[in-house]
Amino acid sequence: MAPEDIILKPVLTEKGYDGIADKVYTFKVLKTANKTQIKIAVEKMFGVKVKSVNTVTCPGKLKRMGRNEGYTPKTKKAIVSLAEDSKAIEFFDSLS
Repeated sequence: MAPEDIILKPVLTEKGYDGIADKVYTFKVLKTANKTQIKIAVEKMFGVKVKSVNTVTCPGKLKRMGRNEGYTPKTKKAIVSLAEDSKAIEFFDSLS
């Protein structure tokens, strides 16, 4: 599986911006991806050295449209910490 298939998009929130200075980044990832696959994908895509990966599976929210109701899709987030000697990810440099 290609790294572009595993890492879907960055999560740009206030809490995510706070971690950029400490080399901690948040990404939305494929629901079936495990921590090892996420680590390899980030290292290949950005050319950095990953120290740890934490994952969170977010359940879908209940949404209503009139009398009909359903759930939005489940998502998975990965919080990636880079090693001390690793360079920062260039994409996030302009955001901090």
